[in-house]
Amino acid sequence: MYDRYESPLGLRYASKEMQGIFSQDKKFKTWRKLWIALAQSEKELGLDITQEQIDELIAHKDDINYDVAKEREKIVRHDVMSHVYAYGTQCPNAKGIIHLGATSCYVGDNTDLIVMYEALELVKNKLVNVLAALQKFALEYKDLPTLAFTHFQPAQPTTLGKRAAIWAQDLQLDYEEICWLLENKKLLGCKGTTGTQASFMELFDNDTDKVKKLDQLIAEKMGYSECYPVSGQTYSRKIDSRILNVLSSIAQSAHKFSNDIRLLQHLKEVEEPFEKGQIGSSAMAYKRNPMRSERMASLANYVIADTLNPAITAATQWFERTLDDSANKRISIPEGFLAVDGILDLYLNITDGLVVYPKVIQSHLMKELPFMATETILMDAVKAGGDRQELHERIRVHSMAAGKVVKEEGKENDLLERIANDEMFGMNMEQLEAIMDPNKFVGRAPQQTEEYFHDFISPILEKEKDALGMHAEINV
Repeated sequence: MYDRYESPLGLRYASKEMQGIFSQDKKFKTWRKLWIALAQSEKELGLDITQEQIDELIAHKDDINYDVAKEREKIVRHDVMSHVYAYGTQCPNAKGIIHLGATSCYVGDNTDLIVMYEALELVKNKLVNVLAALQKFALEYKDLPTLAFTHFQPAQPTTLGKRAAIWAQDLQLDYEEICWLLENKKLLGCKGTTGTQASFMELFDNDTDKVKKLDQLIAEKMGYSECYPVSGQTYSRKIDSRILNVLSSIAQSAHKFSNDIRLLQHLKEVEEPFEKGQIGSSAMAYKRNPMRSERMASLANYVIADTLNPAITAATQWFERTLDDSANKRISIPEGFLAVDGILDLYLNITDGLVVYPKVIQSHLMKELPFMATETILMDAVKAGGDRQELHERIRVHSMAAGKVVKEEGKENDLLERIANDEMFGMNMEQLEAIMDPNKFVGRAPQQTEEYFHDFISPILEKEKDALGMHAEINV
């Protein structure tokens, strides 16, 4: 196994569950389930297919003879017909009715849809667990004032919990998109070589009602409620693009989170988990690099770029089908899911183990708070009889001088001392320091955080409670 390339998405990043969904076993067992569903439905609609033939197909639905299919494909150069042949060697009485009336896309495209929607279910479950972890973190720190940033410049304070609510809201939007896709999922059905169902019209003596019913029966047997009403030989490749777009959306949300964590770790305010024996740098032993967040960003970049693949494929299909989608689909769709799976495992692992340093947060905030408190100081001084315009100019001058001391001399912010020593304000240090309560400057951040999680995230967690309880185990 060490003498050839293997995808890092399988070796290092994606879970066994997601790899299983895109495995060869899953693919070819689903093909056989589809052939069984086709035979059962054709029998129910009156074709000369016996229960014994169907029972024979069912008996061998899971014991796939890969060696036979592989050898056959060397001869016929066709994966579907190779597996039809291999299945037939195990089911000699039923081999004549396997794949009856169908084209390759019956098993190929329907399986692709089934696998993608099953993968979306796993993505949704993991996303819900991340939302639960974010809710726990946000509510724990909903009252902790922290310096907010616009343009990564100090801005009016927020709370750490409120910041986590913003991360959660991005994922909530992604969750809603996934739910829409799953609620509106459809199969291709059995449409024939160009989507006209001509072969089935021949099989059922032009009985339109039976041919229409065939699609419905197959869908029901595969756990679906409906099929796409029209198609070429394939389902519209826009479906692939639509699904990859929601994966990209999750990647965007995760990338933004990872950026914030990396910046916070630089500030020493919040850190991602760091194992006892973990090495941050081969040269600098003291380092605690945010490698999990960096990996999230790296995988997210891949997924965002990957969405171009199905978009280009959908745009360049000719008429009822061309095969230039096949190789691309085999790579871009599974690996997009595997990457997002790795991203969400990292997201959950990081969120579950975030380390917060309140004293550092307070220190950073208090160094900037005097500047942010100037409006309150101005209003209090005006109430005491001062001239608003004159006081505003004095604060401007004092602020510029204090900023210069901080930036050019590396000293502490002395703005409050300057104001206390200015008779125009008529305020002493005790009065000024009383204004410096950070909780007075966070607005409704604590309430917004509570309201958001109560109104939007808790209902999701209640709805998806059976999915809760996942614990991410990242590979590296």
